[in-house]
Amino acid sequence: MIPHMPEKLVWQFSKRYIAGETMDDGVAVAQKLNAEGVEVTMDILGEFITNLQQAEDNKNSYLELIERFTKEKVKGNFSLKPSMFGLLLDKEVCYQHVREIVQKAKDCNSFVRVDMEDSQCVDPELDIFRRLKKEFSGNVGLVLQAYLRRTFNDLVDMNNMPANGHPLNFRLCKGIYIEPADIAYKEYQSVRDHYVEDLEFMLRNKIYVGIATHDKYLVEKAIELIKRYKVSNDLYEFQMLYGVTPELRKSIVEQGHRMRVYVPFGKDWFGYSTRRLKENPKMASHIIKALFFRG
Repeated sequence: MIPHMPEKLVWQFSKRYIAGETMDDGVAVAQKLNAEGVEVTMDILGEFITNLQQAEDNKNSYLELIERFTKEKVKGNFSLKPSMFGLLLDKEVCYQHVREIVQKAKDCNSFVRVDMEDSQCVDPELDIFRRLKKEFSGNVGLVLQAYLRRTFNDLVDMNNMPANGHPLNFRLCKGIYIEPADIAYKEYQSVRDHYVEDLEFMLRNKIYVGIATHDKYLVEKAIELIKRYKVSNDLYEFQMLYGVTPELRKSIVEQGHRMRVYVPFGKDWFGYSTRRLKENPKMASHIIKALFFRG
């Protein structure tokens, strides 16, 4: 039912998890989180575009955002989805747009992470990352999804890439896209187990990892592994979505671990919201409460 609801209705729920529609909204939330001792990674919403003019517009928005972060001294970096730069329309055009953004980040002493999307995008996104890593070793990272059956092998394969003076830098998440069973693990605990397996490989091999989870079980497992392998605090951070499990986030920060919050904003918030809701039906109860108790 969610995609057919009026946008204003869905917004009553979504506004707790999205900074807003404008860049000013995104920057304001980032500054607020910085004041709480938390860094950010910013995501402009708008993946799966339909024409290359949209790709150009999205690139320019990212360039402007990086400029604003630099000028206003916001502590954070940037996440982007290649499909919003034309990955499924023209791979080379997409690469050139993403490369320009990473170049801008490098010029501003910042960092860009290439988000991983659904299974049709995985191979071309790995290719983009490999090309960028050769040129911008310390300024670009990638997301890996633990629920994909291929991820551990991809991880082992990329660990053989030349370091060029900087460790590999990955965000590890469970994964949110609906995929068939031959592509992705479907059982809840199985996904958890493979998350831990991937994370242990990264920590053991001194790969920088953004431990992206709201699962207390996985947070506890991660802290166990960090202690077991005596991992330096400059080789990992925890990451969470804006507005999700703030109490768990606070407890991680209070234990002395670095935290980064993923802050999405933009006019295309509706698609992001409905996908998140469909991937997590438990959120329906929050929507009902939002409607009846928050007007």
